[in-house]
Amino acid sequence: MKLSLKLMIAVTLCALDLSVGWAQRQYPGSPGLPEDVVWMREIYRTLDLTKDTNGALYYPVEPQGNKMNLFATVFRLLAQKKIPAYEYQLDGTERFQKDAEVTFRDVLDRFQIYYELKKVANRRDSVLSISNSDIPSADVLSYFVKEVWYFDQRTSTYGSVITAICPVLHRSEEFSSEKVKLPMFWVNYKDIAPYLNGAMVMASNFNNVANRSMDDFFVTRQYAGEIYKTTNLQNRPLAEYCKTDSAMTAEQKRIEAELVSFEKHLYGSDTLSTVAKQT
Repeated sequence: MKLSLKLMIAVTLCALDLSVGWAQRQYPGSPGLPEDVVWMREIYRTLDLTKDTNGALYYPVEPQGNKMNLFATVFRLLAQKKIPAYEYQLDGTERFQKDAEVTFRDVLDRFQIYYELKKVANRRDSVLSISNSDIPSADVLSYFVKEVWYFDQRTSTYGSVITAICPVLHRSEEFSSEKVKLPMFWVNYKDIAPYLNGAMVMASNFNNVANRSMDDFFVTRQYAGEIYKTTNLQNRPLAEYCKTDSAMTAEQKRIEAELVSFEKHLYGSDTLSTVAKQT
């Protein structure tokens, strides 16, 4: 089958059409990292979607009307060329540059996602057709998330923002029941934030109403994720120098404690507690 140089991409998904204009009008984007911060710490976490805390990002596994999970949302946006995706680097980092972009068809071919090429009447172009059942949402069982913790001296603000997410496929190898983790691509969080604001999820087993957006879920840090890497001079993930499970757990706790300790000393909690005792 002969394809034109410009391949039009159309994905047959039974879901709500997400319009660029609508999303940008309704929600221009989550607050990004402030400029000229005096302190910053980059933390990489892995989010396990089999845990109840992160279940809001996993269900429904297959799109149901207007409802879809995080991966189906990202998949649809990428298919419609509404957001770019970037190569997962060998060292596990992200690089949001034009030469690091990956196309939707690259993703389909690399991860063996089934699609059909169909001719369109009165057109020389072919389109990619993918059914909902072929979107590998059920196999995306975790995400890598990059958090940036910062202190903005100008506003005396200490906080964190998410800057990147990466869906991770879990697939069994041939002749093996053990699943292998395959990081797919990085997405700049500010690119998808407007769309996640309109994607409502159920964040509680007690209240079954979808009353929170995916963006709220991320911004308010409702997820639970274990640290697997921090930005450091040697670019070493924790697994490289933590040789046992207990060593890994201890290092994760140490880093979490550092973030808490920094905030406490930042606002002089020791001084405040002393003043409170005196009064």
